[in-house]
Amino acid sequence: MNTPAPGARLDLAGILVGIRRMAPLSLFVVIFGLAFGVAALSRGLSGLEAMLMSALVFAGASQFAALELWGPEIPLLPLIATTFAINARHLLMGAAIQPWLAHLPPGQRYGSLVLMSDSNWAMAVADRQRGETNVGMLVGGGIALWLTWLLGTLLGVIFGSGITEPERFGLDVIMGCFLLAMLVGGRRDLSMLVPWGAAALAALAAMAWLPPHSHVIVGALAGGLAGLMVPSRPTQEATA
Repeated sequence: MNTPAPGARLDLAGILVGIRRMAPLSLFVVIFGLAFGVAALSRGLSGLEAMLMSALVFAGASQFAALELWGPEIPLLPLIATTFAINARHLLMGAAIQPWLAHLPPGQRYGSLVLMSDSNWAMAVADRQRGETNVGMLVGGGIALWLTWLLGTLLGVIFGSGITEPERFGLDVIMGCFLLAMLVGGRRDLSMLVPWGAAALAALAAMAWLPPHSHVIVGALAGGLAGLMVPSRPTQEATA
């Protein structure tokens, strides 16, 4: 097994490599961006507002969740709590790569995290575990994902004005299908059913008995607490 390199470097060549490697995967992001653009228009946002949200927030799941709360009167505290709960995983993701980035200048260190998402983080971590020290996968991959997310949102804004019923084309379930694919394609371990089951049951109960829009927060907290109680399994390393 390779020992992860303790340091990291960031240069233009590495960023270009990250963009090239992430490009095939980032093409699928266009579809989700398109769905967001259409959904945003249907919820009353202007095209400019939808583009600004995608450019400045760059968090698909949180943006879709925000649309569910959008209306003439926006519940600010539930909106903040919901987006925080959804993106709380970034706290752990950032902590996981802190030792790798610690020696970089502050500008490079924190700038590398601006466009961090699940995909480019996972690929960067996989590279680090192989002993590679290039941070370009994190930065370049994030740039590729951000640009295609903006492109998809723009396409949704352009063509969404002519789609009065997004559900007829299945655009209202794209994000749900994406999250389901993440669940199915994740770690194959029966113990994972415990936090997922707890989150689902708690969210359903919250939808039935608690105030509107609280189910995301309740489900996330229940799943997280259940995950903490699941005993960790020792990693078995293959021998050559």
